[in-house]
Amino acid sequence: MTDPVGGTTAEPFTLSTGETVDLPLSTDAAMTGAAFGANYGGVRELLPEGLVPIRTAPGRAAVTFLCVEYRRIGAGEIAPYDEFGVLLPAVRGSTGTVPLASALRGGAGGYVWYLPVTTEPGRALGVDVWGYPKAVGDVTFDDDGTRRRTTVTVDGKRLLTVEIDRPPTFGARLSASSFTVKDGTLLRAPLEFVGDVGGWPFSRRASYALGDHPRAERLRRLDLGSRALVRFAADGEFTIRPGRPVDEP
Repeated sequence: MTDPVGGTTAEPFTLSTGETVDLPLSTDAAMTGAAFGANYGGVRELLPEGLVPIRTAPGRAAVTFLCVEYRRIGAGEIAPYDEFGVLLPAVRGSTGTVPLASALRGGAGGYVWYLPVTTEPGRALGVDVWGYPKAVGDVTFDDDGTRRRTTVTVDGKRLLTVEIDRPPTFGARLSASSFTVKDGTLLRAPLEFVGDVGGWPFSRRASYALGDHPRAERLRRLDLGSRALVRFAADGEFTIRPGRPVDEP
C-alpha cells in the first residue's frame, strides 16, 4: 500500500467567497474519465498560445472528459462538491509529437477548457487560485459501482451525458499537470495522486451524448470519435500545487 502525499506547506489562500485553504491543496476524490479522438485543427483553435495538441493519429488530437466526486477538500474548509472537466491533452511548443499514453503518465499536460462544478465555493476555488474556467451547474452521477453515468447541465442547458465502465485498478503514485490561463499568463499546475488507478485502451465501454449547451455545440464541431482512446478511473488523494508560469524552471 502506498503512503499518502499529505501535507501542505505554502501560505494560506483566502477565496473571494471567504473560505481559506492551504496550498498545495490535498483532496480525496473518486474519478472516471475517457479520452476521445478529435480533429487536430479544431482542438488547436481551442488552445492558448504556447500550447499545441498531442497527436493521436494523422490529423487527430484528443478531448478528455473527467467526472470527479470530491469527498474532501483540504481539511474541510470547503464542503465536498462534484465536478466535470473537459481537458485537451497538449504540450508546449510548435509541434505535438508526444503519444497520448505518455501524456496520461505525466509526460505532458491537459489544458482545462471547461470545468463545471456544483457549488459556488468550488467555483471560486478553481477560479481564484488557478484561473480554471469553472461555472456552477448540475453534475449528476448515477453510479452502480462498476459504471458511472454523468449528466452535466449549466444555465439550464445540457452539456452532455457520459457513461464510463470502470477498468480494473491497482495501487499507484502518479504525477501529472494541468495548463490554465490566469490573468493572461499560461500556467502549469503540478498534480500528484496516490491511490487506486486503472486504464483500458481503445474501448467501446465509454460513450457520450452531447446536449444543447453552446459548449456542446463547440465540441460537436470537433468530430469526436465514437470509441474511447482510453477509459480510466482513479480513487484516492489528489494534491494540486499552485500554478506557475510555464516559462519558469
